[in-house]
Amino acid sequence: MSNHEQIKLNSICIIIPYFGKWPVWMPYYWETCRFNADINWVFYTDCGMPEHLPSNVKVIEISYADYCQFVSRKLTIQFSPSNPYKLCDIKPLLGYLHEDELKDYDFWGFGDIDLIYGDLRAYFTQARLAKKDLFSTHARRISGHLCLIRNTVEMRTAFKKVKGWQALIASDQHQAFDEKAFSKVFLRHKNSPRFVRWVAGLMDPWLKKAEFIEAYSTPNAKIAWIDGTYRNPTEWVWEKGRLTNDIDGNRQFPYFHFMVWKKSWGTLSNQALTQSTIINLDVFLITDSGFVNK
Repeated sequence: MSNHEQIKLNSICIIIPYFGKWPVWMPYYWETCRFNADINWVFYTDCGMPEHLPSNVKVIEISYADYCQFVSRKLTIQFSPSNPYKLCDIKPLLGYLHEDELKDYDFWGFGDIDLIYGDLRAYFTQARLAKKDLFSTHARRISGHLCLIRNTVEMRTAFKKVKGWQALIASDQHQAFDEKAFSKVFLRHKNSPRFVRWVAGLMDPWLKKAEFIEAYSTPNAKIAWIDGTYRNPTEWVWEKGRLTNDIDGNRQFPYFHFMVWKKSWGTLSNQALTQSTIINLDVFLITDSGFVNK
């Protein structure tokens, strides 16, 4: 069980519906899943079956139209968005939508694929998971790129506490339901004075269930870095499941969300990303120009 606690680990499954075309960096993404062997991923997609898929990743092939019909039936609303990006809005609903798939897991999660994982168990330790029911890697909102939630009826249906959730989900327009409306279930006093927020942390039953701690997974996103400055890493290093960067020494990170960098990756970098040589690769780097094999 590597360096993790020699006890039975809480089981975790991350559910991701994704439709269209796999991004060119997915071979690297799959490899970082492979090194988190005691965590599972389930994808619902029409992108095709990837080669060299890790055993802890399950891909369920389904058309976008059929998946939308499934959501409509489960929620008893009309869900037929024209753009698959709308699926970001149903992230907090995935535990409820896929409760049968998740029935044997202690925690479920949602997230994005424009990232690579470090050692997730080194961050989401047994001691940490025992304390709360929801884990956001941002301090002031739900982290849409990765969030873990305890697999209980209460937490699977927490989205229903959002007033008018049916209309927000049924709308064809993206509502940022995960990071805005769903965040407010737990952070009702986010914009209140510090004393009010402190009291809420002691008294608010929903806030007490949740952890909101900045994990510094998304650099260049207009928030101060660990040292309080706006100097962000310029290179990230993934080595046999460990994720570090060029300015924070040996500090490990649970994942790196390259939301900003990917916008500048051109055709040349994209061609390099498709190489199958990354399977069983021990080390690779990520910069604002793309991925570099070592």
